[in-house]
Amino acid sequence: MKKLLLILLVLLLALAGAFIYLASGADELIRTQLEKQGSKVLGTPVTVSSVELVWTETRLTISGLDIDNPKGYSDNQAFHLGQVRLDLGTATSEPYQVEEVLIEAPEVLYEVNAQGQANLMILKDNLQSALPANRDQAKDPAQGPAPLLAVQQVTVSNARLRLDISALETGDLQLEQKVFDITLPTFSADPVGVPDGLPADQVGSAIMNSMLANLIDQAKDQIREKVKDKAREKLDEKKDELMDKAKDKLKGLLDKK
Repeated sequence: MKKLLLILLVLLLALAGAFIYLASGADELIRTQLEKQGSKVLGTPVTVSSVELVWTETRLTISGLDIDNPKGYSDNQAFHLGQVRLDLGTATSEPYQVEEVLIEAPEVLYEVNAQGQANLMILKDNLQSALPANRDQAKDPAQGPAPLLAVQQVTVSNARLRLDISALETGDLQLEQKVFDITLPTFSADPVGVPDGLPADQVGSAIMNSMLANLIDQAKDQIREKVKDKAREKLDEKKDELMDKAKDKLKGLLDKK
């Protein structure tokens, strides 16, 4: 059990980007480090309401994790993650296993500016630029190698996605509605660090990167569908217009007879 608790603590602090071992006060330390390191790698303020560490169940729950929009976008939040839960596996050797990271009821804003750039892409680019090019660059050699972790499953449930393309000029394809609210079905993001493991201090960023990639894909799919629907309406209007003109032409020919 001591080994499991040590692994859990390494994981929890790694998610905050810090290896600080302590006997008590872990909840508040993890919360403040999540805010500090999250703001650093995403390039925008990150706040966390609370963190609950349950040692006996080797489980961590993060509540009310908010991520502000990047500069150049609205004052609305890009993310509100209602609850993030981490369940640790039973492995006692590297790569240490995390059975599941469950992200419940996130509220996500996909906002496109006038230049066609999406806020989530900015956050994803910031995150990727903060990640080391390879795992050998993850830690200062003086601190020793970071433990290797593997997250088997990342589940995102009941995500509420708001698409906002109101700043985007759509030309002749006039959309009466440019803000859409969609509830996404539960989906699984890619496993992290499987099978060989990933340095622990990269795990949190890799999970966020994986979730962002999935959400961006789903948002783009939704926008494509909205545009296709509008394009079909336009084609139908043109078709009806051509049919009316053809009927008028035909009527004129009949009149001549």
